[in-house]
Amino acid sequence: MSDLFSDAAEQRLPGVAPLALRMRPQSLEEFVGQQHVLGSGLALRLAIEEDRVRSAIFYGPPGTGKTTLARIVARATGAEFEELSAVSATVAQVRGVLAGARERLGASGRRTILFLDEIHRFNKAQQDALLPGVEEGVITLIGATTENPYMEVNSALLSRAQVYELESLSIEDLETVARRGAAELGTEIPDDLLHLIATRAGGDARSVHNIVELAVQTAQGAGEPLSEAHVDDAARKRPLVYDKAADAHYDFISAFIKSMRGSDPDASVYYLAAMLESGEDARFIARRMIVLASEDIGNADPRALMVAVAAAQAVEHVGLPETRLNLSQAAIYLALAPKSNASYEAIKRATKDVQERGNIRPPKSLRDGSYYGRKLGHGEGYVYPHSDPAGFGVDYLPDELKGTTYYEPSGNGEESAEPT
Repeated sequence: MSDLFSDAAEQRLPGVAPLALRMRPQSLEEFVGQQHVLGSGLALRLAIEEDRVRSAIFYGPPGTGKTTLARIVARATGAEFEELSAVSATVAQVRGVLAGARERLGASGRRTILFLDEIHRFNKAQQDALLPGVEEGVITLIGATTENPYMEVNSALLSRAQVYELESLSIEDLETVARRGAAELGTEIPDDLLHLIATRAGGDARSVHNIVELAVQTAQGAGEPLSEAHVDDAARKRPLVYDKAADAHYDFISAFIKSMRGSDPDASVYYLAAMLESGEDARFIARRMIVLASEDIGNADPRALMVAVAAAQAVEHVGLPETRLNLSQAAIYLALAPKSNASYEAIKRATKDVQERGNIRPPKSLRDGSYYGRKLGHGEGYVYPHSDPAGFGVDYLPDELKGTTYYEPSGNGEESAEPT
């Protein structure tokens, strides 16, 4: 009886399945986007078309086609296709697939492809269970992950697999997806609403289908033509792809710092807003701004460090959401400030000499001139600059380093290139 119910469910599933599932591409011709890895003549496309896919990891944000690509491989290959989810799969199941693949290869010479969804959910021990099969060629592994595989996947597995990074879909690609979804629902969507849906989806094809399906159903239920209000109602979920413990955390803070360094206040504020809206720790952001104030602005605008420190103090005293105003003000100030990395370069050069030559002792004239120091001749010959201006022209470096220049003023802003 259970088989009968299963068969009936399979037959009825297309009518009740979400639009995103019904519209999943069945071939490369139907697949939208990712032309940087699936364009005509590129290695991955040829490998799929010619059924010679090797172990690979598909990495990218949700809704970019990772699982769909694996299913397309399943339809195109003559190999046995096994599928597991790292969320629920056990080491025993993995070993069972490997044993079956080994037996199949020995008995008929037929290859086995194992698709492991959410591969980053496997711990290191579970990933190690895969390694012998991949190393020996018993299975071809296809993994899918939303996390940076270089952070989450064993280096031994990575060395035996090609990593393909899938990117968020463009607005044009998402409009194509939305148009197809509307056709499946027997309706048409005006171009302006297609663009709105694509924008609100945040690069996620699955999100596009969900918005289209809910918006169309809502409009039809109310007996109204589809409108912007229906799209807004269907797209309440914010299209944020961010993980404070993974690569998005590093990608966004990197873009934030580079935007301020490059004097782009608009990009700086955008990345700041993206991080704060995604729940990033405001104190972490403030700390990075303090570093930038000295590393990339320095004495070209000495007040930049004070502004950054004040913003960090404001974070502690005010807290979110109000402190985003303090951070915004500081980010804009840092972005617009004149730039110089002279202080950063100076300490880097000096540190290199210390590391390579040791901390060479100061000249005797600069050493401690107290009573006990004077007994050793320390402090003799020191020229007090306030009494004798000649003291301002002395080279105070150790004898072995005299004449070395560490600090080279940029000439930008208040950092004069002329000696004072």
